[in-house]
Amino acid sequence: MKIGELARQAGVTTKAVRYYESLGLITPERLANGYRDYAEDDVRLVREIRALHRLGIPVERTRPFLECLAAGRAYADDCPASLATYREAIDELTGRIEALTARRTTLIASLDAAAHRGSAVVPPGERDHAGRDYLTLPADLPTPEDDGAADHLPGTPVPRLALPDTAGRAVRLDELGPRRAVVYVYPLTGRPGTDLPEGWNSIPGARGCTPETCGFRDHFQDLLEAGAGRVYGLSSQDSAYQNEVVERLGLPFDMLSDPALGLADALDLPTFEADGTRLFKRLTLVVRDSVVEHVFYPVFPPDEHAEQVLNWLRANPL
Repeated sequence: MKIGELARQAGVTTKAVRYYESLGLITPERLANGYRDYAEDDVRLVREIRALHRLGIPVERTRPFLECLAAGRAYADDCPASLATYREAIDELTGRIEALTARRTTLIASLDAAAHRGSAVVPPGERDHAGRDYLTLPADLPTPEDDGAADHLPGTPVPRLALPDTAGRAVRLDELGPRRAVVYVYPLTGRPGTDLPEGWNSIPGARGCTPETCGFRDHFQDLLEAGAGRVYGLSSQDSAYQNEVVERLGLPFDMLSDPALGLADALDLPTFEADGTRLFKRLTLVVRDSVVEHVFYPVFPPDEHAEQVLNWLRANPL
């Protein structure tokens, strides 16, 4: 067969076939007119090269597998040399993963340091001793009951909704990528010295937005290491208010603002009213590939919720 037919059957380009031939991985017959004549065995070899390359094995190092097939083995990895190549590739991949993990850890540390540089936010090492009264939840907070208002969410596509974040970008919730995105939704965060809505502590699930956010801040690196690609907080408060929260609490992630409660309307999320204002009920969405993979609802206690999400990610690795 001609080179074009080989390339079509094997799922590669003619340029790739010529490259494999230049390395001596395939050796077609020559016709009397000088044209190459490829056989069915060449198709099998090229397919094998392509499959190994997709696993991360360089084309130049596929020779042991091809020689294994040439020796009459049913599978290209039936030979000791093939297994040795697997091990080498795994060792190299492990090294790259370790290097990338170390680089990510450094970036996260740099992000945390940059978030506090020049700000009045309490440094991470001093957080346990500052604002303790403000962040401590009353012991008698009412526990929210599961009213089934979020049962429909797992498996639901995320709407084509763009929300502003605290970095000044419009974030499309249906374009968060293939990695898991953790979006914790809450009613509102209070500010020190600012009154909360009347009767706030008596509303099940209302109190605790700031401690919850601090939990996601403190577990941010752990969440990334457990498989989360992104973390967002989301409420109906405007971007200016959210920016103040990011600065005051020293958050290493962005917050989303949804003043019109567009997400609540699109996904039929549970809401409630306080002082005549409609607010989100507290819940957390785990989004993957534009679909709600998992939902936490109701959320209680809020100051332990980030750890609950972390435990779920660790128990459900991809």
